[in-house]
Amino acid sequence: MSVAVLVVDDQLPFRLAARAVVSRAEGFELAGEAASGEEAITKAAELHPDLVLMDINMPGMNGIEATQQIVDAEPSTVVFLCSTYQLADLPADAVTSGARAYLNKEEFAPDALATLWAARNDGGGFRS
Repeated sequence: MSVAVLVVDDQLPFRLAARAVVSRAEGFELAGEAASGEEAITKAAELHPDLVLMDINMPGMNGIEATQQIVDAEPSTVVFLCSTYQLADLPADAVTSGARAYLNKEEFAPDALATLWAARNDGGGFRS
């Protein structure tokens, strides 16, 4: 059974790159895309993805707020925050948002996605 992934980012180039990574990652499939935090909440409720790849900085509702709402509504949905921040520079509420892991966009690749997914319940997703 494939892991259904919702990609959320306000930048089309990253959504296109994420789409390519997800398609190359064994056992993952793209469920949908969203360009804002608000749209992410709607799409998550409609699509019931297993995994949401969530950008942190977006206009309007940011990814941390959207993560909190998605996880509150459906605790079984796994969210990985994605951004260009270094781990030490993440906003303080990133770790308490309900996201299971952080993935720097520069390190986003099929093997990194698979590794984080395998460790999603270990509580270690915010380490560098």
